[in-house]
Amino acid sequence: MAGKEKPRPHPWLPADYRYADVMAIQAVAAGVADEGQQKRAINWIINSAAQMYEEPFRSDADGGTRHTDYALGKAKVGREMLKLINYPPELLAQLREKND
Repeated sequence: MAGKEKPRPHPWLPADYRYADVMAIQAVAAGVADEGQQKRAINWIINSAAQMYEEPFRSDADGGTRHTDYALGKAKVGREMLKLINYPPELLAQLREKND
C-alpha cells in the first residue's frame, strides 16, 4: 500500500544555507572569493536558491498553479546562470565581436 507523500515546502520559503554558504556569497559580492568560495556560491545559487533541479510542478494539494509559477520563476534564475556558465566558446566569440 502506497503511503501519502509528505507536503512539499512552499517555494517562497528561504533556501537553507550554512555559514560557509554565507561567507562564499559575501566573498563573491566583495570580489575577493577564492576558487572554492566561487564554486560554493554558484552551487548554492543554482541548487538551493533557484532549486534548478527540483520539480517545479505543485499539485493542488501543494499550492497549485501559484506555487508552481513561483517555483518556475526561481528555476529561471538557475537556467540563466547555467546558460552563461556553459556558453559555447564559438558563440562567446561572436558575442564579443558584436559587443565590441
